[in-house]
Order: sequence, then structure tokens, then C-alpha cells
Amino acid sequence: MREVTLLSANWYVERRAVFDFQHSDGHWSTEERETHDRGDGATVLLYDAERRTVLLIRQFRYPAYVNEHPDGMLLEVPGGLLDDDDPETAIRREAQEETGYEIGQPEFLFTAYMSPGSVTEKLFFYAAPYASDSAVSASAGLADEGEDTEVVEVDVDDAIRRIGVDVIDAKTIMLLQWSVLSGPFAPAR
Repeated sequence: MREVTLLSANWYVERRAVFDFQHSDGHWSTEERETHDRGDGATVLLYDAERRTVLLIRQFRYPAYVNEHPDGMLLEVPGGLLDDDDPETAIRREAQEETGYEIGQPEFLFTAYMSPGSVTEKLFFYAAPYASDSAVSASAGLADEGEDTEVVEVDVDDAIRRIGVDVIDAKTIMLLQWSVLSGPFAPAR
């Protein structure tokens, strides 16, 4: 590492780094990269295996809006930053804040870097059952964080068909695919 420069530390931390990198053929080069550090996060697919439904949220995402999404409203699984919590505690908190539902026992699935070319975030993926009568709050989203979420219960087969149509969030697509390939909606083996 030759130099790290702090570019911004507002809501997230932006840094520019200059470093030496050894390539696979053995030669060295000096490289420059910028990173966007927002902290690590966790996300959870809420499912009702008996009814074959998933619980998603629709919320406004400004970056999607400015990148040509018509209204910026994305249909996605609940999730958020870990803050000072462990991943399981974070997904329990986020699921209740964003959906108003209490969830069953979460199952840890995997971790993934969502955009490793510039974003440092590692995301912890979970799945957890919910019951249609387990709503503990009539509201969804935290008003003091600018959240205005709509809870949407979707048949899993319909959710899969909607991938690439109005289900265009990467973490949601990954969890929906997991659910039908090896999760609660996978064919019996």
C-alpha cells in the first residue's frame, strides 16, 4: 500500500488507494482504486413453506431511480447494515422493522460480496419462516430513517417468474433461486 486518501466520510466512507500489485506473470504495477465502505449487511428471505409464499418489501431506492429505473421502487427481501449487531440479530431487527412481522428461526445460508469492484460490503444471507398471523406491527419501515415500505406477500412461483421483470434486486434474485433449488420450495429428492 502506497497511499490511502479519505475522499468522503458523510453517510459512507469513500477512499482512494494507490498500491503495488503483482500480476500472475510476476510483473508489478502501481494501481489506483476507489472504495465505497458502507459496512457489512445481512438479508433474509421470509417464507411460508406450507402456503408457498415469500414476504417481500417494495421501497424507493434513489440509486436505481437515477440509473433509469422508472420510479425507483424495488421489490426486494428485507435487510440492512449490521451496525453493531451480529448478522442474525441484524436480520431479525431488519425483518421486523421493514415488514412488521416476527420471524421464526433463521437459517444462515452463505455470504457474498455484492459489488466487489468498488464496494467493500459483505452480505450475510439467511432464510427464515414467517406465519401470516405473525405481524407484530401495523407499520413497515422506520419513518425516522426515511423508510416507506410496502409489504408484499407473493407466491414463490410468481416471484420466480417476475425475476428480470420487477424483481431486479440481486440479493432477492439470489435468495429466490436458492429457495427453489435447495431451500424450502425445492423439489423433494
